[in-house]
Amino acid sequence: MSSAPSIKFLPSPKTVAVHVTSIVRIAYSFPVFSAKTWRRQGPIHLVQAGLINQVEELRWRVVFDGHYQFEDISPLPNGIQVNATTDDTKSPLLVAQVCESVASAVQARAKMGHLPVTLGGDHFRHPEVSISTYDHACVIWIDPHADINTIYSADCGKIHGMPLSFLLKLNPPAPSPDSRLVYIGLRDVEKGEKEILKKHRIKAFSMHEVDRYGIGKLTLDHVNLQRDCPTHLSFDLDALDPSVAPSTGTPAVHETGLLVALDLMEVKPTLADAGSVHQTVTVGCSLVRSTLGKSSI
Repeated sequence: MSSAPSIKFLPSPKTVAVHVTSIVRIAYSFPVFSAKTWRRQGPIHLVQAGLINQVEELRWRVVFDGHYQFEDISPLPNGIQVNATTDDTKSPLLVAQVCESVASAVQARAKMGHLPVTLGGDHFRHPEVSISTYDHACVIWIDPHADINTIYSADCGKIHGMPLSFLLKLNPPAPSPDSRLVYIGLRDVEKGEKEILKKHRIKAFSMHEVDRYGIGKLTLDHVNLQRDCPTHLSFDLDALDPSVAPSTGTPAVHETGLLVALDLMEVKPTLADAGSVHQTVTVGCSLVRSTLGKSSI
């Protein structure tokens, strides 16, 4: 049995707080939460598959912090136009309510010294929690999408494509952020995002480069050269080829003893046939286990 790794930023006993967020995408017209059942219930499948017990077997103390479905968030009072903005951003006030709800729950656990593990659909404000809780925290973003559009650069206006621009305070444009963000696996980047990455010299590595040189040599040397900064790992399942098993890159993050938060996003296992559902859940659970300390041997 593997043991919980020694993480310098977390007190003992090492505790994981699991959060499940079930609204994958917020509908951009009323009713606000009209997402289909597979979108709402997807992430909870990992818990139902025994993820909590699997993490406990790694000698972590686990707190299941709930299944957030946001049913208590209602449309705004009459007279308030959710889309009446000076740009094309979709339903910003409603999205903000959901983001605030998720961020508050995650941050409460982070401030208690727990390691938040957030299972969900789209990215919300998870990395912002680590940045605000820990000094000099860095973010490793494994995703085919850059998610760094600003409210001015996005063609579609969907806020789930903007979390990193808010993290780096690029709305409205601000001074160039420091180098605390690095990407792995980008392959679907919009024109406006490419300009942002180039302007702010934000580095992105391909999965081929990671396989060849290792995640430590590339990403950690870029954002955490001295190995002394808390690390937030955000993993979007879209980054994986659905026909293959998880890569062996994630264990290298936990071996540094620097991990303080983990996101597993785009979890939507009820979208396809039963075999694909099982594969998605298996891959998701495997990624969480390997990131939290399970040896691949």
